[in-house]
Amino acid sequence: MSTYWLLFLHLAGAFMFVSGAVAAAVLRLTAMRRERPGEIALLMRAVRPLVPLIAVGLVLVLVFGFWLVDRLGYDLGATWLTLTFALLGWAVVVGGLTGRQDRHTRELAERLADDGDAPSAELSRRLRDPLNLALNASLLVATVGIVALMVWRP
Repeated sequence: MSTYWLLFLHLAGAFMFVSGAVAAAVLRLTAMRRERPGEIALLMRAVRPLVPLIAVGLVLVLVFGFWLVDRLGYDLGATWLTLTFALLGWAVVVGGLTGRQDRHTRELAERLADDGDAPSAELSRRLRDPLNLALNASLLVATVGIVALMVWRP
């Protein structure tokens, strides 16, 4: 396979990963601005199809990234690659944790929507949980960091 194809597939994976992550963040932030559980559940449900997009993007990034590193003769121990691997690991672990918390929040919103769709202090508290928000923000920072490391390779 040519280097151009490897780069194209690596970049396609990066676009999938980043676009899915940004779309999920936007949907979650939009859900925080809503009061009715039905609207919140709808927005939180819209994140679900993005998870495979993010996962496939991550797999493409890793597979074709490693292939490019080998093809171009980069050192896997280079600082920019080590930092990228650390940020990707952070994104996978924290993404799993926050995804689980967000699933529970979505399920609560769905139950409340079925029970009259009245605003709920508990649902609002879960959407605005400071730890969850900080972890979700760290995912966006990690994603921007990964892109910066890939573009500038310090």
